[in-house]
Amino acid sequence: MTVTGVGVRARARIVARADGRGGTALPVLDGEGPLAPRRTRATGSWAKVVLVGAMSGPLGGDRFTLDARVKEGARLHVGSAAATLALPGQTKGEARYDVRLDVADGAELRWLPEQLISADGSDLYVTTRAELGAGARLVLREEQVLGRTGEQPGRLTSRLTVRVAGRTVLDQELSCGPGAPGGWDGPAVLAGHRAVGQLVVVRPEFAAAPPPARMLGEYAALVPLAGPAALVSAVAPDALSLRRTLDDVLTGLD
Repeated sequence: MTVTGVGVRARARIVARADGRGGTALPVLDGEGPLAPRRTRATGSWAKVVLVGAMSGPLGGDRFTLDARVKEGARLHVGSAAATLALPGQTKGEARYDVRLDVADGAELRWLPEQLISADGSDLYVTTRAELGAGARLVLREEQVLGRTGEQPGRLTSRLTVRVAGRTVLDQELSCGPGAPGGWDGPAVLAGHRAVGQLVVVRPEFAAAPPPARMLGEYAALVPLAGPAALVSAVAPDALSLRRTLDDVLTGLD
């Protein structure tokens, strides 16, 4: 970890590989400062890692980077111990949180962190980029909550990119809060809701038999992507309602 006059620089790395006995080993599990990955008990062939927030953040000016690599034959589940809270810092600069996921052919990753909360006065740019082999499997959940109870949100921009076998199947960006392009809170985007989320599911069998596009209630939809993947997008009045919607969809797909 590096502390500078404009914020904290911190990095975490996770590498999962098959252990040769039907399970998954974690030869690299390393974090610094606010990024603290911890192995927890798992069942079967899975390895499970929980990200623990060892410090407040991200604050204004911070730069966090998290890399996770899942090698052929490995199965990794990554969650977090609590929601991530973006806060204003002593500096007024933008904070960044960059997540890079690499899932090899024949590997599987479940990336299911808790919500990201954008507090009043914060300014955070989040990027999540997933590179998958042709036979890789992925479940990726992304949830954002705009403001704590009774407060206005900060500025939050989130970009999500998923590539399978070198081909981009999803590349989208959403910016909300003060200074974001006009209309982010209008009927075509959030429609006054304060929780927004995506669920990306990549499975090789979706290439031949993708799930059909359909509405999931009034404020959520499932659409197949141009590849072995499907996207669920949802908005909700609060984090609990959003999680219920995404969990119900994932249970149905499983």
